[in-house]
Amino acid sequence: MTNTLQPKPDGPGNHAPFSVVEATVASAHAAMRDGRLTARQLVRGYLERISAYDQSGPALRSILRLNSQALADAGRIDDMAGRDPARALRPLHGIPVLIKDNLECGGIETTAGASCLSGNMSADDAFIVRRLREAGAIVLAKTNLHELASGGETVSTLSGQTLNPYDLTRTPGGSSGGTGAAIAASFGLLGIGTDGVNSIRSPASANNLVGLRPTMGLVSRAGLMPCGLTQDTIGPITRTVADTAVLLDVIAGYDPADPVTSQGEPHIPASYTGCLDPDGLKGARIGVLRHFFGNGDAHRPVNAVMQAALAIVAAQGAELIAIDDAINPEELLASTLVHHYEMERDLDAYLARLASGVRVRSTKDIIAAGTVHPSVAGTLTTAVALSGRAEEYRERLQRQQALRMRLQDLMARHRLDALAFPHQRRLVVPVGETQAERNGVLASATGFPAIVIPAGFSAPDRNAPRGVPVGLELFGRPFSETVLIRLAYAAEQALRARRPPYSTPALELGGTIFHCCSTTPAGHGGDKFAETP
Repeated sequence: MTNTLQPKPDGPGNHAPFSVVEATVASAHAAMRDGRLTARQLVRGYLERISAYDQSGPALRSILRLNSQALADAGRIDDMAGRDPARALRPLHGIPVLIKDNLECGGIETTAGASCLSGNMSADDAFIVRRLREAGAIVLAKTNLHELASGGETVSTLSGQTLNPYDLTRTPGGSSGGTGAAIAASFGLLGIGTDGVNSIRSPASANNLVGLRPTMGLVSRAGLMPCGLTQDTIGPITRTVADTAVLLDVIAGYDPADPVTSQGEPHIPASYTGCLDPDGLKGARIGVLRHFFGNGDAHRPVNAVMQAALAIVAAQGAELIAIDDAINPEELLASTLVHHYEMERDLDAYLARLASGVRVRSTKDIIAAGTVHPSVAGTLTTAVALSGRAEEYRERLQRQQALRMRLQDLMARHRLDALAFPHQRRLVVPVGETQAERNGVLASATGFPAIVIPAGFSAPDRNAPRGVPVGLELFGRPFSETVLIRLAYAAEQALRARRPPYSTPALELGGTIFHCCSTTPAGHGGDKFAETP
């Protein structure tokens, strides 16, 4: 079967049909230029896959609600292109994007997966959503997340448990696991996640994807439902490093509504795509953090993948330097993170400005409603208890600053371009278990950038016939996204570890036409897109 779209009726008709499976911005735009594809056809292709696989088939439950205006938006983009076919395409012309549901999109609910926030209709776009639309992108859907972005398994009261498309018995990581599973399954072309501790890089690792947590101040958080603004960031989740670079070009930039972005503006290059060098590993010095690897039986699958991946990185001309400094991820998790100390303050400030029809106006209101997922209820109670502990909070902020100095000194002393380690020391956990042994704390506690790329797969088993994905994380100095993208792209090209999940194979569209009807499927807060021959 092939998930393909036939040439548009008025096109040349002599090109191969376009496949939305594993499509990239470059491949979609090439097909648009030569007449094989329209934005409307591209949207239809992804809606067909969502219909087939998100609530049916493997039932990934990654999509929380569809944008009922997506086809109309695509039609307007096609009309504009038709009126001036010689005009250059905008950077994301006609590209369907999936947005995590803790980011505001005008005219669509923003609930963070919480039933108590149902009806929270966003009046305006978040800064980055506005940037996406201005670049020609189409908001296709809002994705499921761990409720209120407060966990690593991606389960919510509004959409239930999202499944990992590579192993349906496992979680997709989190909290941006809906975006991760959906991008892996080709339900959209680009994805947006948020990351307070691990939440972009965890789904990237678990779903054989690229996930970038940018330096604090590179991307505006205006329009984000926060968990703690010292650590909250927004970034790309994509299938390729090249698409991450294209997406970062669009969303990075100064926003007066988020003053921290004034720090990032001077560091933004003409284009991050200029860093896509297949020889980018030659002469690079990469430190391998020994204490970020496990040494038990449960760690063997990840260690085997990482050993093979790092050998390939070294074969591309990178020098790997073993770093034995006693930097312990579990100790850092316990002593440096501040999001729970800030959560009540920052979430309350967000809730207080919502429309009067939203029934919860504070963290305590959410607790009193008694409707949040059990995995989140304890987090909220803890956040309320910690919000008054000012001395502990200050001590943790001081430890974060000390960690920044320690890591910059470490990298300078060894003349390192980046640090490398597995994002997760053991495979992403099965459904029903709590996510464990993730290594994202270095970037979240410092605000420095990190990128995860596919490193490979564990040995196949009955539940995962092609294995479980393992992600390689590269960590860098502040605003070193150009370096990380260069290294990540070269490693990606050498590793060739990306492959689509077995549970969501290609579909034969055969010229199918889609239309909107009035039925709304469970878990999809927008129109159902049915097919008509």
